[in-house]
Amino acid sequence: MLGRAKLALSRWGIAALALAITGSAAHAGPVAVPPGEIPFGVYDPDGDFSDKSPVVIEHLFLPWEDVYLPSLQDADAYALERNRALLVTLEPWTWSRSERNSAQYLRRGIARGEYDSNMRAVCDVLGTLKSPVTLRFAQEMDDTSGQFIWAGWAPEDYISAYRRMTGMCKQSAPAITLMWSPLGDAGMERYYPGDDYVDLVGLSVFGLQAWDQAKYGEDRSFDTIFGPRYTRAASFGKPVVVAELGYVGDQAYVDTWRDSVRQEKSQYPNLVGVVYFNQNEVYPWPEGFGTPDWRIKNQVLE
Repeated sequence: MLGRAKLALSRWGIAALALAITGSAAHAGPVAVPPGEIPFGVYDPDGDFSDKSPVVIEHLFLPWEDVYLPSLQDADAYALERNRALLVTLEPWTWSRSERNSAQYLRRGIARGEYDSNMRAVCDVLGTLKSPVTLRFAQEMDDTSGQFIWAGWAPEDYISAYRRMTGMCKQSAPAITLMWSPLGDAGMERYYPGDDYVDLVGLSVFGLQAWDQAKYGEDRSFDTIFGPRYTRAASFGKPVVVAELGYVGDQAYVDTWRDSVRQEKSQYPNLVGVVYFNQNEVYPWPEGFGTPDWRIKNQVLE
């Protein structure tokens, strides 16, 4: 089992990476790392946490069909300078929605080896990086919202694809850590690829006060949402990471979440890291709830 001292992850948007490295991001408001002892990281396209500590996790998102591979070297240098490691979420598609294929084509293409070159190209570079690297491939495969073309597959099809791609990556980058990262709801266990293909289990936890009030009639806490997901994840005996975290609401709601997410709690003994999604939501929430702005700098009251 990996100890907390060995865990360091990263999540970066390629277009925003140059902004953070060169310091040309827009002026950020005051931000602070949530209080607590759990190792903390960020997906931070605006570079708000570039000089903040303790941040040990940098989260990077890559689309394997149109990735600019030299940017990985830049991310590596950025992380090394700050004594952080890289969590690389690799999404098996293009970010250009007009050119995006379908679940059927992706599933068949992986099985036929048509995407092996995409995976090898990324993993060949990952194998040269000096930072510790965790690979999070095809996340939230148990999601039913339809936003990901690799989600909602027959479990055996997803498991086969995950094993093929991550196994190939380990050949090019044998030192990487593998994170299997479901959304975390009931039924996630059907997609578990096996102990040999999982070093860490990642989960997603987002608190949107407007959603809570509309759907549950009350505010939900971090523990209310995370607790059942943690129980499912911990059943595999692996370290658990909150790979995506965000919260939006009034000041009391934000404060309650902020003061809870990094606290060591006896009910979460396998929790080894929390990674904040410090950016606007990419995909609209259903039923007209829009795209929440999870950025911490916009949660601070003047």
